[in-house]
Amino acid sequence: MSTTAERYEDEAEAREAEALDAYSRVVVDVAERVAPSVANLRVMRRGRAGQVPAGAGSAVALSPDGFLVTSAHVVAGPGRTGRATFVDGRELSWRVVGVDRLSDLAVLRADGGDLVPATLGEAEKLRVGQLVVAIGNPNGFAGSVTAGVVSALGRSLPARAGRTVRHIDNVIQTDAALNPGNSGGALVDSSARVIGINTAVAGVGLGLAVPINAATRQIVGALMRDGRVRRAWIGIAAGPRPLPPHARVRVGRLAGVEIIEVSAGSPAQRGGLRAEDLIVELDGQAIERVDDVQRAMTHEAIGHPVPIRVLRGDRWLDLTVSPVELAE
Repeated sequence: MSTTAERYEDEAEAREAEALDAYSRVVVDVAERVAPSVANLRVMRRGRAGQVPAGAGSAVALSPDGFLVTSAHVVAGPGRTGRATFVDGRELSWRVVGVDRLSDLAVLRADGGDLVPATLGEAEKLRVGQLVVAIGNPNGFAGSVTAGVVSALGRSLPARAGRTVRHIDNVIQTDAALNPGNSGGALVDSSARVIGINTAVAGVGLGLAVPINAATRQIVGALMRDGRVRRAWIGIAAGPRPLPPHARVRVGRLAGVEIIEVSAGSPAQRGGLRAEDLIVELDGQAIERVDDVQRAMTHEAIGHPVPIRVLRGDRWLDLTVSPVELAE
């Protein structure tokens, strides 16, 4: 006859097994739905002896007619071409449509149709602790799948193009392991929506992904349409920060964007901005997240005075900055 303690232990084990099984079902379902949209990339470059290997990575299908998105560092460089291999065995040649090193995103066009496009999600809705699945295609025969949780949000990742350095904001940090060749692959939520493009290994047990949000959607759209991205630049590094109570009451919002660093000689410095200023409004639009600042830095803002309201200590300041074109 079992004791009460034994019954509780059996029930606990049953609940644990049920939870683990539910976790496995989610990961398996996500992998089956997204893996057909993820390609292995073999990258070639022109050499003296013809085409020579230049690296490998993964890519995610955006449309049935051949558009793919991947990490810029996978395909950046003159004359990059290669082959994209999918889990159904198809192997297609591709060409670079556009590369944006400052977001570490690139768009390719595969020579073939009838691709299985991935469903794009919205990274702004992510929460720390949420289940995510990293799907790459390092060998071209079967997708590589690892699962974990979102371990941090709002991180920044420095990106360089020539002498220009820019921070990729709101990078997703996850403990889902990234295997070699997974750069350019998909970071997916439990509903099989792509919410990030895996870009780098941050350390032991950590990975980073460029988020899919309004700002990066604009970048991908510009690369598909024009092959390049024109963006305004004021010269700040910034991050989200809760507003103090008196500011919350005044503006009716909970958060703003804190300036962490101001570049020397930048429009921000000329306009009087300083580190630790809290941006609450830019060009008449409310600012709560770094994404809000990036959305305002479109090519239409280049060369035009833009009003900016900041909180500096207990003082409210109305300043003006004149963005310039960000040159690589």
